[in-house]
Amino acid sequence: MAFTRGHWAPVAVPLVLALLTATGCESGPDARAAEPPAAPSTSAARSVAQVCARPAAGPEKAPAGAVTVDPGMVGDLAAKTSKYPPGTTFWLRPGRHRLEADRYAQVIPKKGDTYLGAPGAVLDGRKKNQYAFGGTARGVVLRYLTVQGFVAPQNEGVVNHDSADGWVIEHTTIQNNSGAGLMAGARQQVRASCLRGNGQYGMNAYKAGGRIGGLVLDGNEIAGNNKDDWERRRPGCGCTGGVKFWAVDGADVRGNWVHDNRGAGLWADTDNNDFRIEDNVLESNDGAALIYETSYNAVIRGNTIRRNNWVEGRKAAARGDNFPFATVYLSESGGEPRVPARTDKIEIYRNVLENNWSGITLWENADRFCNSPANTSSGDCTLLVKNTKRCAQPAIARQPLYSDCRWKTQRVDIHGNRFVLDKSVVDCTVKCDRMAVLANYGTYPDWSPYKGDRVAQAITGRQHNRWHDNVYVGPWTFVVHDPSRVVDSGQWQGGPYRQDAGSTFRARDGG
Repeated sequence: MAFTRGHWAPVAVPLVLALLTATGCESGPDARAAEPPAAPSTSAARSVAQVCARPAAGPEKAPAGAVTVDPGMVGDLAAKTSKYPPGTTFWLRPGRHRLEADRYAQVIPKKGDTYLGAPGAVLDGRKKNQYAFGGTARGVVLRYLTVQGFVAPQNEGVVNHDSADGWVIEHTTIQNNSGAGLMAGARQQVRASCLRGNGQYGMNAYKAGGRIGGLVLDGNEIAGNNKDDWERRRPGCGCTGGVKFWAVDGADVRGNWVHDNRGAGLWADTDNNDFRIEDNVLESNDGAALIYETSYNAVIRGNTIRRNNWVEGRKAAARGDNFPFATVYLSESGGEPRVPARTDKIEIYRNVLENNWSGITLWENADRFCNSPANTSSGDCTLLVKNTKRCAQPAIARQPLYSDCRWKTQRVDIHGNRFVLDKSVVDCTVKCDRMAVLANYGTYPDWSPYKGDRVAQAITGRQHNRWHDNVYVGPWTFVVHDPSRVVDSGQWQGGPYRQDAGSTFRARDGG
């Protein structure tokens, strides 16, 4: 599996969601979050999902009818899986379970198989095996098991390597593997699990040749992933972070603790749709807490977002880049009523963002559209155009293709959030204090119908992107139309932008 997809901005822009209190800074993994007075959340005192430090214990004895797997016999798990019929429950005794030494040795479950780990049961790849669980069987269940030490190649995964449908992963620790700890298929549920310290992603939600629907991530801890620092190894690959989503149609991402990942915390890239990202704690990720890129229709609410994007934002500022690298980054993404979903816009509300490197950026690359060489999602087109070849001159210069051949940042509603910035905490003087809605000047390719500032004018004034009824604490500035146009709160609220009606500003530093 080789991806040529990626994000576009002057450089890679990861986003991060974080943990916050509304009145001050409270450190440590048990810190609580209070929602902004502008719109109180229903989860005003929420603990983080500390599942890595406190994993749930599995059954100490084999359940009735279960097949016992012996850690003393190399390859016992794979052999017994092959021997027994579909729907078998396997109980892994305490100890270190191993596969045969061949790098392709792996467990190939049958439909409905269940794997239960006793306390202390570990499936260890010993840096010899690439994959732990593969194949296309549906409805496989993993519970109370630790999976570690596998060496999947870049973009490939250790658990559910072949993106089979209907898997359930609960109370499972997937850690210290190369590649992605976990892949995803349709209707996959990942609950109360620890995805930690994997070389590339904690989870890579990608299915070759198809879309993924009905994905659930609930109450997981996703921490310290991209340990192998792929953006340094392959600059601009857009292939890093806590979780990456590709062509997922329907996802509920709730109650997770996403922290200390190298790169973005959560990153939805290329024709995703219908996401609910709610009640998560996203903090201390090197890049953005959340990137939603060339995708559609989402609700982002009730999240606590703290101390994200310090590493990537500081690097950009140090090299003199004036792009508003943000903690929540929407790139060519918006609401689209013609794409069926639970909402027809992107709504960002009741979140608390505290001491991140900048806030929310809404961006469009005027040169990125179907068939353009500047489209880093190579070969992909919008969900509104089935035949990509239609996006060419002369048809692309006329409606409906003029609108439908480019991903648009439109119908974004940002309200009831609390944005807190203390520059002394972030340790910055400039470029960490920005909200933005902007585009670049279209120049490429020569047949593009989007040259000049057409897209910048559209995203700023005609695509129904709106901030309102938010609370700002700290010295915030606003970037509009293009990176060179920076305004203060009065200009932002005044004509011609008319943003943040009903919002309050307290300009002093700190919370």
